[in-house]
Amino acid sequence: MTRRGFLGGGMALAATALAGCSSPVGAGLFGSQLDPSTLVFWNLFAGGDGARMQAMEAGYGKTYGPGSLQATTFAWGNPYYTKVTLATVGNKPPDVAVSHLTRAKPLRDGDIIEGITDADLASVGLSPSDFATKPWKAQVTGGRTVAIPLDTHPFVLFFNSEVCRRAGLLGADGDLKELEGLEDFEAALKAISAVTGGAAITVANVGGETATPWRLFWTLYNQRQGATPFISGGGTKLTVDEDLFVDTVTRIQSWVRKGWLNKGLDYATAQTYMFTGKAGMYLQGVWEISTAQSVKGLHFGMTRIPTVYDRPAAQADSHCFIIPRKKRTDEQRHQVMLFIKKMLEQSMTWAEGATSPPISRSREARPIGI
Repeated sequence: MTRRGFLGGGMALAATALAGCSSPVGAGLFGSQLDPSTLVFWNLFAGGDGARMQAMEAGYGKTYGPGSLQATTFAWGNPYYTKVTLATVGNKPPDVAVSHLTRAKPLRDGDIIEGITDADLASVGLSPSDFATKPWKAQVTGGRTVAIPLDTHPFVLFFNSEVCRRAGLLGADGDLKELEGLEDFEAALKAISAVTGGAAITVANVGGETATPWRLFWTLYNQRQGATPFISGGGTKLTVDEDLFVDTVTRIQSWVRKGWLNKGLDYATAQTYMFTGKAGMYLQGVWEISTAQSVKGLHFGMTRIPTVYDRPAAQADSHCFIIPRKKRTDEQRHQVMLFIKKMLEQSMTWAEGATSPPISRSREARPIGI
């Protein structure tokens, strides 16, 4: 055996093991074979999202019967996408999986996932016109449909109503007053800091948390006139505007130095500051509305990120369904599409977490770009 052949065989073996190691019914390399009619679904949802997804999975099982679905949840982030990739390379992928749209495009470029045709959609009574325009257009890659959106989830501003009231930032209706421009926004941070005696706004930024600081930077950077893509050419060229990059990061650092923005808070503590009145504002995705609603006695609001610079913008992404590449019969492919259709029919269950359902008749969130 050649070295390349040995390595290739080892990767396939590892991928096969990964495909089965978290299976609740023991299917996989050392377990029993699944019933061919059982659909295998992978996702990365925990917390409130996980509970809602399990309710939707139960809805599928109720329709198609016990044993019709094997759903497995893996750790969020890079570990999950590594498992999906290795399992597909090893020809042991799930039948259908969840992905962030920003991850789905590279997976398609790497030939890990399959395109979805108009015929696939029509086979279960769906068409592009059934979906909200923004997330649908965002997933099209190279002229092909590569994913089916489940939601849109923008980066938003949560605020503690009592703290902001004391800072003079609430209107008569109890909503946050309009904050337009850098001067307004910094005046608000200063007023909140005077109330709390410390932080005005919090962002998770330690403990391996890199996504949230990126969302903050990407939001503010894209509010700048003349902002360019950070990278282009399929990741081969760095095209960020260096002057805007440095100026945006320097401004964020100035808020830290003034004590308005925290330094060194993990995910849970960053939101706890807002919940307990140690800060007046908290920046995170819309999905944390469920957590805030569960805090007894907390009066809070959630709104779009203020236009601090030249134009409104907020980082956003979309959870979507992808079809990992594998050999399938026409019947198996139709089964995948039936599963996706059943999940979309339960979009309002998913929307309880504040993410916007993708179906066009539902109210769509309005982030600037996904």
